[in-house]
Amino acid sequence: MILPLLGLIIGVIIGVLFPYNIPIAYSAYLSVAVLAALDSVFGGIRASLEESFDSDIFITGFFGNAILAALLAYIGDRLGVPIYLAAVVAFGTRLFQNFAIIRRHFFKGRVKTGK
Repeated sequence: MILPLLGLIIGVIIGVLFPYNIPIAYSAYLSVAVLAALDSVFGGIRASLEESFDSDIFITGFFGNAILAALLAYIGDRLGVPIYLAAVVAFGTRLFQNFAIIRRHFFKGRVKTGK
């Protein structure tokens, strides 16, 4: 669990210390790619809590999901169809599901004991 969390913290620190303005033309691609990457991070935290974390799956999923989401946004932009919404819905849904599972994991002991 510590590895994905550490990566997220390092990424946020780098982003704060070295601000970079993304051109508006690329903002849709980057936002969908960041959503996909966050989905992978939360999935990695969930897998770690379930003791099934595999770093190879995490790394390939992190970059693969981000690239696929950005590619969907690009293709949709070229076709004039908002295909990126499919990525937003898919990754957003998974992100919230993973967060709910992580939350339940932390509160599971409190609920059973009634504290």
